[in-house]
Amino acid sequence: HILNFYRFLKNSYIIPEREETLDCSFKMQDPNTGVRSQPQRLVITTIPHAITGEDIVTWLADRLQIDVQEARSFGSMLVALGYIYPLQDHKRLVIKPDTSLYRFQTPYFWPTQQWPVEDTDYAIYLAKRNIRKKGLLELYEQEQYNRLHKWMNHKWDFIVMQAKEQYRAAKERKKPDRVVFDCQERAYWVVHRPPPGTVSAMDYGLDRRTDPNADEVTGDIHMLTINNMFLSRRLVKHCATYIGHDPFLSACLPSNPWLTDDTTYWNLNMSNVETPTKMRVERWTFSFKELLSDPRGRDDFRLFLKKEFSGENLAFWEGCEDLKWGTAATMKEKAEQIYKTFLARGAPRWINIDGKTMEVTMKGLKHPHRYVLDAAQTHIYMLMKKDSYGRYLKSPLHYASFHSVFLCPLFPFLKKHFLSDAHPIILRQQEQELRAKMAANAPVDITQVMSKLSKQGKDVPPRPVNK
Repeated sequence: HILNFYRFLKNSYIIPEREETLDCSFKMQDPNTGVRSQPQRLVITTIPHAITGEDIVTWLADRLQIDVQEARSFGSMLVALGYIYPLQDHKRLVIKPDTSLYRFQTPYFWPTQQWPVEDTDYAIYLAKRNIRKKGLLELYEQEQYNRLHKWMNHKWDFIVMQAKEQYRAAKERKKPDRVVFDCQERAYWVVHRPPPGTVSAMDYGLDRRTDPNADEVTGDIHMLTINNMFLSRRLVKHCATYIGHDPFLSACLPSNPWLTDDTTYWNLNMSNVETPTKMRVERWTFSFKELLSDPRGRDDFRLFLKKEFSGENLAFWEGCEDLKWGTAATMKEKAEQIYKTFLARGAPRWINIDGKTMEVTMKGLKHPHRYVLDAAQTHIYMLMKKDSYGRYLKSPLHYASFHSVFLCPLFPFLKKHFLSDAHPIILRQQEQELRAKMAANAPVDITQVMSKLSKQGKDVPPRPVNK
């Protein structure tokens, strides 16, 4: 049985290295010796050349001389790889040994064709389904639709146009042909873009990177070792950077307000606190994303941009974020306001973006949505990150932020690390402030003050009198 099964694999379309790989496919579809096919009624539509799961399992068992369970497993493999597709239960790519209806996939959709699975084609398919279903896509299809819409916003008009043309052409076909083509296309994308939580046979099928019959190549192991070393270094660097800010490794300074009645931690880490902590300012230097994610850091960066006469860049970025995460009722109004303020000719806070980005943005504003300004927002974000952010870290305004509340962790192995990070100017200023507070709180002896004043009066020489 194992030899027969292996011989069938070598001569079938599962392994596409030989010319006789299509021989078995033709034998299964032969009208005389192949799997029996006949018109079958599906709901109210008659589907031509339909086959049942029971007939497929029986044919495989008789032809390969294997038991029914093995034939069923092999038939499920054919369905999972997309050579046979179900007409009813589209999500379950398995063979049911009953009267469930299946069809042979069109050779155009066979994985042996090695056509690249493009995101553009998938976007056109989802847009066409969205038109047919009137927006009632499945949850994972809706998520993929939104992701592709956001990512390919620059050519979404072309995608929608292609989807409309294909939908119009499909309506001109007869209903059985329309149902069959819809099932074929859906089965193709279920194989190549499976729903979340399902296992794709293509991960270990035709597109696998290694050939089990080929000799072992040490180059792949070498590249894998290099990748592991690179990822290990990145992980070590990330841990070393954020070790003092990890709540599992450093204490909640100065104390945990959930365990004590001290609310100093909340007061020091408020969104718009006047004086931020040293650890909070330190996070701003880790990345530009950390700076923008902190409202207090964003205020400092906004003040710096105003001094450089480029505050409109941050204001535009904040406006795009408000549009993206705001309510749907005010979406169109916000998009128009951002256009009039930052993008229109003679705008009061005009921003500088390239012509291609402006063209994409203007085309998208004809039908505004949440992500219509993503291209322009990304352009301004990269401009601030590469240009303004580096100058901000070197500016006196950023160094002034380090005159902040300095908290030392409670762990002994981290205390030395944080004390060594303090600037000498900050330590000197803290020492002077501490001496001033101690002197102000010390008790005053009035007799000593009066005696000092009297001694100072005796030591001063008399002033000459002018006659």
